[in-house]
Amino acid sequence: MRWTVLDSPIGEFSVGTDGTHVCRARLGRVEDATQEPGDDAARQAIAELRAYFAGELTDFAVPLKAPGGSEFERGVWREMSTIPYGETLTYGEVARRLGDRGAARAVGMACNRNPIPVLVPCHRIVGAGGKLVGFGGGLDRKVKLLELEAGVALRHAWS
Repeated sequence: MRWTVLDSPIGEFSVGTDGTHVCRARLGRVEDATQEPGDDAARQAIAELRAYFAGELTDFAVPLKAPGGSEFERGVWREMSTIPYGETLTYGEVARRLGDRGAARAVGMACNRNPIPVLVPCHRIVGAGGKLVGFGGGLDRKVKLLELEAGVALRHAWS
């Protein structure tokens, strides 16, 4: 896996690729990350992330391939990828969509294990009543991501 690091409004953000797909992302710098993308997937991911953080991109197109995860976790990751830009769902709502009303905590654990944060938008899942809880990168980063998306979504709705 090759890592590329991007300076972003939420701090350094590292993207790991296998040459054709983004397979991992990390908030912060990964030790061997470079600032020069080494393959097409990294170039596309960095360009899309720059556009996303600039408020110019609402849907990522870069190919993703999330490694590992249980069947349930992969289901949560697929479901979180369907949450529209600028919107949120609660852990309980995701659990209900997956057919297990009592699995809200398990949804939270799957979010925590998301190998490709931001690109697979675990930040769009919130606690009951919209409470901001649970983000591996810290709630301050979750707030910045949700504020970015809300602001862009409002500008699009009003234009």
